[in-house]
Amino acid sequence: MAGNSRDAGRSVTARALSVLTAFDLEHSRLTLTAIARRAGIPLATAHRLVGELELWGALQRDADGRYAIGLRLWEIGMLAPLNTSLRDAALPFMQELCETTRENVHLAVRDRWDAVYVEKLTAPRSVSIVSRTGGRLPLHSTGVGKVLLAHAPAVVVHEYCEQGLARHTPYTITEPGRLGRELHAVRSRGFAQTSEEMTLGNCSVAVPLRAGDGAVIAALGLVARSVRAEPSKLVKPLLPAAEAIRRRLLEQSGAHSGVG
Repeated sequence: MAGNSRDAGRSVTARALSVLTAFDLEHSRLTLTAIARRAGIPLATAHRLVGELELWGALQRDADGRYAIGLRLWEIGMLAPLNTSLRDAALPFMQELCETTRENVHLAVRDRWDAVYVEKLTAPRSVSIVSRTGGRLPLHSTGVGKVLLAHAPAVVVHEYCEQGLARHTPYTITEPGRLGRELHAVRSRGFAQTSEEMTLGNCSVAVPLRAGDGAVIAALGLVARSVRAEPSKLVKPLLPAAEAIRRRLLEQSGAHSGVG
């Protein structure tokens, strides 16, 4: 079905997915020409696919002719287990953390080389942060990311370091050996911490969130202003919250399997 297009050999599904993945945080609204360029497909192909995706509801067209992700795609995304099980189980405890600490609260999972933020809660006077729900940030420079990387297979850590560790501030760890020692410390003490490694003026702490079998499936973290933060005090409410979420997930699993 590729015809004479320059993307010969790619399936219709692959080309449609390339249209959707042309959008990201920095490119949330795109012209048809920009979609074709970013997706690597001919303009005529983009025109046809965008029309079909718009008709279905995966894309929507603004008054100025630019396209954005449509509501129907968002609705389907909300059916993912990350939202229907993990986020739902964690949210009440995250809300309590946000109220008691008055800091930003994060729930994240690892997707290959990134920490993906499943949920983010912000207190009224908490410090400004760059994360967003559904967004991605590096593993080596965030608290939740360090937890996820510390409990990833050794081959993942090796491949991650092989790509090079980007420096986001003067305090970002960019040496693989130093990062390795830091990840060992995370596993030993049971929590991760950062100090202005992603954003100047901010620090973070995070703890692992485990499944019933003990495997780390997510990370729960707090982000605060560096000048007022004490990691030991920030960790104290995180640990019981993570345990409570683990128990809630076990309860949900038992209910879905007909146990209890």
